[in-house]
Amino acid sequence: MSKYKMISQPVPNVPWQERPENLTGAPVWRYNENPIIGRNPVKGVARIFNSAVMPYEDGFIGVFRGEQTNGIPYIYLGRSKDAIHWNFDENKINFVDEEGKPFMPRYAYDPRLVKVEDTYYIIWCQDFYGAAIGMAKTTDFKTFTRIENPFLPFNRNAVLFPRKINGNFMLLSRPSDSGHTPFGDIFVSESPDLTYWGKHRHVMGKGSEWWESLKIGGGAAPIETSEGWLLFYHGVSGTCNGYVYSIGGAILDIDNPSIVKYRCETFLLTPEEWYEERGFVPNVCFPCATIHDSESGKIAIYYGAADSYVGLAFTELDDIIDYIKENSVVTPEDTEIGRR
Repeated sequence: MSKYKMISQPVPNVPWQERPENLTGAPVWRYNENPIIGRNPVKGVARIFNSAVMPYEDGFIGVFRGEQTNGIPYIYLGRSKDAIHWNFDENKINFVDEEGKPFMPRYAYDPRLVKVEDTYYIIWCQDFYGAAIGMAKTTDFKTFTRIENPFLPFNRNAVLFPRKINGNFMLLSRPSDSGHTPFGDIFVSESPDLTYWGKHRHVMGKGSEWWESLKIGGGAAPIETSEGWLLFYHGVSGTCNGYVYSIGGAILDIDNPSIVKYRCETFLLTPEEWYEERGFVPNVCFPCATIHDSESGKIAIYYGAADSYVGLAFTELDDIIDYIKENSVVTPEDTEIGRR
């Protein structure tokens, strides 16, 4: 009998691998055939990483950060029967405006993919006179219509909640400069129509722990549970040899997600395997999506590895919530409504 409930559609074909017997630390384990996407996956694309996937029809679909061989990132569409082996469109996604005219960003990277009601939304980072958030919608994965940029620059790491809260869309983001940002807290904003955004609230800031001492940012779309919104996010530390990106976990209040109920003091996953430690940008585990089954409580976490690969990890709802709660450390800034 499950202790907690996941409030979402069942996904009986969620990708899965059983927990290894020798697992220590957080109840998160890697797929033993990682990385699931290697280098040069499609013509003209050197690397795919930091990408988002979800169930669609009788299989799975995803939006992928494709780093072209000319160094310019764009978003590519991919499909899979098992969410492990992927086939990619050779051409990048063509975005259009409301009139159907071409409306391409100069570049686009680190996409998230979230379904709200009957529409799928892609959110990414782009150039809008500085680092900014781009957004588009689709109902069929054939036509992709860009929505007005939600915020002014400078901002990154945006992800929608998978349902409206109190009648409004909710969006996590991380204000940021165009470089590697000396600041980095997660905020939440709301909108009645995806055009006008307001009621900006602080969610949580960087932590005192080494793995998130420099900055943090939203990751996968929050998972609705009976305990609150389960959030997998990234935390960054600075070392004498560069940055290290790890995966953390928190649980936000279900009705007011600016309130952090629990926040895990320890990382859930940190770079330890070769494909996380070695690559174009070494020492990166960057979560962007989950596929989760409400019937079994199984959760598959998709993450970018070393800006070169896509990795897959697993956890179970009861275990991960218990672990976050048992290792939770929150501050007054975490637990307030963030209005100040």
